[in-house]
Amino acid sequence: MLHLRLITPAGKTDDVVRLIENTVGTTHLVVLPGAARNPAGDVVMCDVAREAGDELIGELRKLELDETGSIAVENIDLSLSKRADKAEDEAPGEAADAVLWEHLTDATHEESTLSVTYLAFLVLATMIAACGVVLDNAILIVGAMAVGPEFGPLAGICTALVQRHPRLALRSLTALLVGFAAAMLVTVGFSYFMDAVHLFSAEQLDAQRPNTNFIYRPDWFSFVVAVLAGCAGTLSLTSAKSGALVGVAISVTTVPAAANAAVAFSYSEYKQAWGSTEQLLLNLLGIVLAGIVTLLFQKWLWRKRP
Repeated sequence: MLHLRLITPAGKTDDVVRLIENTVGTTHLVVLPGAARNPAGDVVMCDVAREAGDELIGELRKLELDETGSIAVENIDLSLSKRADKAEDEAPGEAADAVLWEHLTDATHEESTLSVTYLAFLVLATMIAACGVVLDNAILIVGAMAVGPEFGPLAGICTALVQRHPRLALRSLTALLVGFAAAMLVTVGFSYFMDAVHLFSAEQLDAQRPNTNFIYRPDWFSFVVAVLAGCAGTLSLTSAKSGALVGVAISVTTVPAAANAAVAFSYSEYKQAWGSTEQLLLNLLGIVLAGIVTLLFQKWLWRKRP
């Protein structure tokens, strides 16, 4: 269930209340006349089944409530109410399959912002992965994958293309490209420093590295895994199951590939650098394509519900 808290101008309150009452899957309607001060107006609250939430929010936006008042949406973790159970039963479809497009757009917008924190996480993840590739340490590679925040901009690109938001797409693409460029540049400097203190060496990079040599040897399995991870990551966002994102993060070779390319470049190992760059691009492409297809399929499936 979702909880909606609305601030409505007095002249629109009756329309809002009528809309909520006519929407299947709503309950616990509360109207507080004149309770709002900034902006001034009435406060209207209700609970709505998740599968009916996107439609109701869309209709509220048609009433321009997001411009003249306020629309706040919260997830209800526990609701002990027979009316709530009845509302969920009456709403068409299943809650787990419902996509709140406004929430998804807002979440990916926040995650795809080119911020200092985003850059810091990506740079740190790439440097951790650099240590992992030189030491041929799979544990460090997995840790770097988990730390990397790159799925946010990737999800932003997918959502923007499906929802036709060019500004969000450009914002996400900028965060992705600038983020990886900065991370790889810093990691090149980090490699020079580690070599100067005799912690990195060309011999370590050129060794067989049985645990990490797949990073600069892309193949079809790399693309297949990226596609599967992209589907899983998109589903985790749309179904609010954020725990699955950790598994997605350690399934794709984006950050390790960027790290291996940076280290290889610092030692003029251009063959490894190019192979790692191919791995990076292949993974990014697979995730974006899978995310777009998953969102389109979810949109089509939801329209076909009984």
